[in-house]
Amino acid sequence: MRNPPNKKNQMLPFLAILLAAAAPAADAALPSMAVGVNYGANADNLPPPKDVAAFLATHTTIDRVKLFDANPAFISAFANTHISLAVSLPNSALPSLADRQTGLDAARAWVRANLSPYVPATNVTLLLAGNEILLSPDPTLVVSLLPAMRRLAQALRLEGLTGVRVTTPHYLGILAPSDGIPSNARFRQGYDTKLFPPMLQFHRDTGSPFMVNPYPYFSYNNQTLDYALFRPNRGVYDPNTRLNYTSMFEAQMDAIYVAMNRTGYGDVDIAVGEAGWPTQAEPGQVGVGVEEARDFNEGMLRVVSSGKGTPLMPNRKFETYIFSLFDENQKPGPIAEKHFGILNPDFTPIYDLGLLRQSDSEAPNPSPNPSPNPSPKPAPSGGGKWCVAKAGVSDTDLQNNINYACGYVDCKPIQSSGVCFDPNNVQSHAAFVMNAFYQANGRHDYDCDFKGTGVVTSNDPSYGSCKYVS
Repeated sequence: MRNPPNKKNQMLPFLAILLAAAAPAADAALPSMAVGVNYGANADNLPPPKDVAAFLATHTTIDRVKLFDANPAFISAFANTHISLAVSLPNSALPSLADRQTGLDAARAWVRANLSPYVPATNVTLLLAGNEILLSPDPTLVVSLLPAMRRLAQALRLEGLTGVRVTTPHYLGILAPSDGIPSNARFRQGYDTKLFPPMLQFHRDTGSPFMVNPYPYFSYNNQTLDYALFRPNRGVYDPNTRLNYTSMFEAQMDAIYVAMNRTGYGDVDIAVGEAGWPTQAEPGQVGVGVEEARDFNEGMLRVVSSGKGTPLMPNRKFETYIFSLFDENQKPGPIAEKHFGILNPDFTPIYDLGLLRQSDSEAPNPSPNPSPNPSPKPAPSGGGKWCVAKAGVSDTDLQNNINYACGYVDCKPIQSSGVCFDPNNVQSHAAFVMNAFYQANGRHDYDCDFKGTGVVTSNDPSYGSCKYVS
């Protein structure tokens, strides 16, 4: 989730706990270059993951994909391709992984269940411990973050997955409020002494990048639009370095670098977990459209992937994931949240970023009937669709399904005193949470796969007061 505008500079309440415990616009065409994308699937009109993986691998220069979960259908889809994956754990999983007594065992179990079956056929290179944890009002998540990252790194080594690095994406609110001059940047008070020095030491020790989500889109106004979009502008002058910044993105990246350097860790690599620009927004909003999205992403690619670098980090490349691959028509929130995509569901570009291979004059058809047209979700009735466990599946596999799905959906109904607790058996509980996961992720058939243990049915499995959503 990207940081909304009203949160980008807020002072977070759990700081007390921590204390106590650009260049001018380019005149050349954008060269074909490798880059990563965020692949979200909160939509009901997207092609199957295998088609997506095949298209990216054969028809684009995209060489990295970032997932927002560890859905096995998505991970396995990229098997035997050159594309590397960044896989995510849910925020809710971190406290159990941080436990001093049981955290390592929990981390090893998660790795064995979610990564080991697919690596090395799928080239997983990053494991992301949650997403923008420091936005959370829950102090337990904050203090769990670094211990969980350490347990995961140790678990990966013990399980033999030494090519997978551990990091976590941060929103730019980790920086103290400032005047926008990069050389004045510093981490928020408390973060600068208690949180980030040991975390950056972890990154240095493990060779993993410090991942940030810089979003000029959430910081621009009518006066700074050209500055945000890499268009010609007067720029922002930094009197301390005597550098003139003509792009907000470069200023944000150098601000992160300055904050890291103040703590003694300017040598740690920086990765861009998310950055993008929407093609649609609320009626009347200035600065949103296809041209604006293209200008921003082209400018960003020149900075991160061409070797140009930033004023304070020249000649560097940055591991970067554009947000996002597709529009997501099921996402909640403002209109813009649904329209960050660079490709249509039929794989034609929404706008040209130069990411299609030169020999591809047009996108191929993805596959016969990849997904239904968008339609309203049916009410719980005989005409709906539900996901349940197949007959004959072992209790062990069903419990694994429960453990996985409960990292992403509300499982209170199957807990003691919950409306779906009875009958108290693993078959009933698994069916309920598998369906909840299937419905929450867009009701695609692959969301009911669960390693071959789930099946979609048109028979409503609801009973008594236990209602299965559809």
